[in-house]
Amino acid sequence: MTSKQRSYLKSLASNLEPIFQIGKSSLTPEVTEAVSEAFNTHELIKVAVLKNCIDDPRVIAEALAGRTHSQVVQVIGKKIILYKESREHKKIILP
Repeated sequence: MTSKQRSYLKSLASNLEPIFQIGKSSLTPEVTEAVSEAFNTHELIKVAVLKNCIDDPRVIAEALAGRTHSQVVQVIGKKIILYKESREHKKIILP
């Protein structure tokens, strides 16, 4: 992913609300499965890491991206933005 594409995705994600929250049990298989299923209808997903989670958001982002075959767009504070191109429901056209 180029920096121009990443910047474009960041601008799209600024209006998104987090659809998942990761709490004190950190990254569970259930959360991973839910995020993976969400990529069926969304190409861009924002995830919030709660304050009671002891793991680093960057580590969680890389693990989640690896398990869901997506790409980390940005980790800012406790927010993670992930992108996975959809083959059937393509809505986002990258520059």
